[in-house]
Amino acid sequence: MATLYGIKNCDTCRKARRALDGKGIPYTFHDLRDDGLSAALLEHILERVPVLEVLNRRSTTWRNLPEEERQDVDANKARALFMANPTLLKRPLLDTGTEIRLGYRDGDYDDLKA
Repeated sequence: MATLYGIKNCDTCRKARRALDGKGIPYTFHDLRDDGLSAALLEHILERVPVLEVLNRRSTTWRNLPEEERQDVDANKARALFMANPTLLKRPLLDTGTEIRLGYRDGDYDDLKA
């Protein structure tokens, strides 16, 4: 079964959920704020997606970080930032079991099968 990682009050996450529901694709929703982010889950994601690709530099969380934390971000620093601030992950993040898809735009899930 697929897992959709996001935040329940995020508009894009809601669109992604509606798309999955509309296609009848079973999934579990993991709210990054409520359910958190474990080190094992983060490593599972980063085995499939480059660490700096999954870092959401457009998020409110990123903008609210002190400037010194946003400078010179490498893979190790990004991992520490994710553990302290799970909402820095780009979202929605869909783990189908065989791949991970970042973000959502209309039509992104059209090729998925129930």
